[in-house]
Amino acid sequence: MRKRPLGKTSLEVSELGLGTWGLSGDGYGPVVLPEVDRVLDRAVASGVNLFDTADVYGRGAMEKKLGARLPKDKTYVVTKIGTDLEASPAQKRFDPSYLRVAFERSRERLDRSPLDIVLLHNPTEHALARTETVAFMKELEERGLVRAWGVSAGSIEVGRAAIRAGAKVLELAYNVFIAKDLHALSADVKEHGVGVLARSVLAHGLLTGHWSPEREFYSGDHRADRWSQKELAKRIQQLDALRPFSKAEDVGTLRSVALRFVLANQLVSSAILGPRSVAQFDQLEREAGEPPYLKDTVMVELAARLTAVGVEI
Repeated sequence: MRKRPLGKTSLEVSELGLGTWGLSGDGYGPVVLPEVDRVLDRAVASGVNLFDTADVYGRGAMEKKLGARLPKDKTYVVTKIGTDLEASPAQKRFDPSYLRVAFERSRERLDRSPLDIVLLHNPTEHALARTETVAFMKELEERGLVRAWGVSAGSIEVGRAAIRAGAKVLELAYNVFIAKDLHALSADVKEHGVGVLARSVLAHGLLTGHWSPEREFYSGDHRADRWSQKELAKRIQQLDALRPFSKAEDVGTLRSVALRFVLANQLVSSAILGPRSVAQFDQLEREAGEPPYLKDTVMVELAARLTAVGVEI
């Protein structure tokens, strides 16, 4: 498993990271608990050393699972705080009084000292403009309670605000259909040496190329609310832009094209994957390929084809 520097932090992280939202039973429906353990063990055995979670995944159960299951001497855990599930309805909270409680709960569940990477979980620009919020996160790092702090961002504006505030790590959605945010922030990322974690690498399964336009999702699967039938049909049609590249002898699948697109960007420290079975993990590991992942000429042609079908690159 190849590793990359996580920006200017001192951490070297595996270029494939394991996301745990799906493994928690949230987002995609129920999971088979023994298979969750097998996926975690398989990832560790393969050399994955970066595991991405949040305090809300399984209402804290996934943090606890990682704390008990992962070898602490050779893995790093990214966790996210800032969602108050005890409020009715649940709400985002980034005031230091709440973040302090959330941090201590995460530290107890993960059973690590220091915590490796703590991110604010999808804050707004307004939240990042609060000096007390940023001061609290910097204090955690200065006191040696976390190795690095950062932001899981949902927009270019939030990402830019996070970098201005001094975030060492930025997590962004990044895939062939949602590439513009990282591309717009690339100069800032380079200038400040920010580590980038790419999430939604396969667009929640869309980029595997296995769906029909009539695909329906079960209750409890977030994808049921993510696209209208018309939007889904359009996205599936746009996948045709990728198909010529999947025919290359060393590629073979749309999933491989999509994953290699992310890994080909050297700003990305780690591509966060979300397999829910060992078989899915093995597929992704196998299809990631080797550097340069996709040649420069292929990347240029791919960008042109995506632009031609209406994808903003």
